[in-house]
Amino acid sequence: MADPATYRPAPGEIPVEPGVYRFRDAQGRVIYVGKAKSLRARLNSYFQDVAGLHERTARMVTTAASVDWTVVTTEVEALQLEYTWIKEFDPRFNVKYRDDKSYPWLAVTVGEEVPRVQVMRGAQRKGVRYFGPYGHAWAIRDTVDTLLRVFPMRSCSAGVYRRAQGIGRPCLLGDIGKCAAPCVGRVTPEEHRGIVDDFMAFMGGQTAGFTRSIEQRMKEAAANQEYELAAKFRDDLGALSRALEKQTVVLGDGTDADVLGFVDDPLEVAVQIFSVRGGRIRGQRGWVADKADEAGFPELVQRAVMTLYENTAAEAIPRQVLVPRLPADVEAVTELLTELRGGPVRIRVPQRGDKKRLLETVEQNAQQVMARHKLKRAGDLTARSKALEEIQEYLELPTAPLRIECYDISNLQGTEIVASMVVFEDGLPRKAEYRRFTIRHEGQSDVAAMHEVITRRFQRLLKARKEGDEIPGIDPETGLPRKFAYAPGLVVVDGGPPQVAAAQAALDELGITDVALCGLAKRLEEVWVPHTEHSDGGDPVIFPRTSEALYLLQRVRDEAHRFAIAHHRQRRAKAMTGSALDDVPGLGPTRRKALMAAFGSVRKIRAATVDEVAAVPGFGRATAESVVAALAADTPGPAVDMATGEIVEDR
Repeated sequence: MADPATYRPAPGEIPVEPGVYRFRDAQGRVIYVGKAKSLRARLNSYFQDVAGLHERTARMVTTAASVDWTVVTTEVEALQLEYTWIKEFDPRFNVKYRDDKSYPWLAVTVGEEVPRVQVMRGAQRKGVRYFGPYGHAWAIRDTVDTLLRVFPMRSCSAGVYRRAQGIGRPCLLGDIGKCAAPCVGRVTPEEHRGIVDDFMAFMGGQTAGFTRSIEQRMKEAAANQEYELAAKFRDDLGALSRALEKQTVVLGDGTDADVLGFVDDPLEVAVQIFSVRGGRIRGQRGWVADKADEAGFPELVQRAVMTLYENTAAEAIPRQVLVPRLPADVEAVTELLTELRGGPVRIRVPQRGDKKRLLETVEQNAQQVMARHKLKRAGDLTARSKALEEIQEYLELPTAPLRIECYDISNLQGTEIVASMVVFEDGLPRKAEYRRFTIRHEGQSDVAAMHEVITRRFQRLLKARKEGDEIPGIDPETGLPRKFAYAPGLVVVDGGPPQVAAAQAALDELGITDVALCGLAKRLEEVWVPHTEHSDGGDPVIFPRTSEALYLLQRVRDEAHRFAIAHHRQRRAKAMTGSALDDVPGLGPTRRKALMAAFGSVRKIRAATVDEVAAVPGFGRATAESVVAALAADTPGPAVDMATGEIVEDR
């Protein structure tokens, strides 16, 4: 635990201008990012008596070992830089709103010649109009299925569309009237675009005009005794009514707004967002996050707003954002959102009427989400802390292993040997730091492979901490941590005494003495430690069968096994489906396809002359010579009939 006085900047060194600051730990990892209107006033507040600081702030400044800052010209720039750094460095003491899923959106690919309606997840793309987000993908599909009879636009994939074009016959949706079938020319692309525009207008809230228009056409058809057509319009009206019933009107003035409700306690904060477009609720989403610092409620609101719109298209940002309290820097946030949207955005606290009642409803939803989250996670939070404490106790470690790395070897009869490294921090997987290794020496045993992997991983650690860096493990040019720059608190290997001994030998050869090691054998779930002055390595450490520590080690081991198996299957599949053309220098996928289209098989290409290969479009003589030489050196043996054992003539 560091004394903040040891790294406090000298008096007068901190500027008074606005800026963004970073606290780093002893390994150079960024653990907290903040911004300030005056860097000097804000940073000096961290270096008062530790006893007078908030508990989380005190833990942060005693964990840190240095602080640096960047001066900016405006508060908006500070706001942007702060959230850029939070995303880049993932500091442990910042509140980060994360969801456990990617919400689905109803998306229309308006950038295509013949737009398509579909379900999309993840980051929003250019040339796509989004509606939502929805809580479930089935809700989108149900809505689309209902509306396609009124707005028969394309909903098929590119492959289905091209196949229908090729055979000149539409798919089932075209036959039953749920697609206008632009693939076979029943409507022109321009006519189909009109259908798409009507669909987007309806989803955007312009519903009354469509209802009146269809009702008028139904009456006209009935008056003209066109009863089948009138019945179709009647069914269309029913479809529109069913779609509208799922989108409750909550604001009678047709407001476009996002409404944010919050519930927090000393440890966590829950956020719920209702997306209201045209006065109707179009989507709902939310997060629950740990409160890692002492941020006040306005700061929590500000971080939620920034998280909500950080990767959002301009058209998805509404004119109004309704919140229970204004963000801490409401002017800067408003200016930034206005810039992103390309139009005015207003952040306000509703005081009365429908908007106030809607905000209360959203807050009630946040309370329900928080209650469910606590029921689900209460045991997990306690169990993870208990597991790390038990591992420290059972393995006699100086501190709890906040970072655990686990290694597993996977092979098939000595071929395609691979290894995996998975990382758990604070008892949770950190998938961005998982690594895969391809063993360089085929045919060696799992024990030798384990020695190689541990050697390679910790050689990278030593290389990342090379002398000359101002902060060990941190690239002085980019300020980012080098790969493999952090030593784990515990290394777990999948296996028993042989694997543990091999891993310990690799660490000893590299002179690494401050990393704890153990192995978890599958047969009896025994925990093995290497030979030390405290242990002869002859007997396993006995963990209680129901202990949280053993459960965590099992989970880490199983995750490493899963990750290794996945890598091994990928390599095996690639080896089985590989071609003799794959290793020809200068021959990419496009040229390989051209060769196969011209000759039909690798056997025929092998029999071709340089001039014949050079005649293929896109090939020069030099490339043709490379192909012929490579295939000549890779002549296969005779083919064998596996049923009779006879050698088959190459036909």
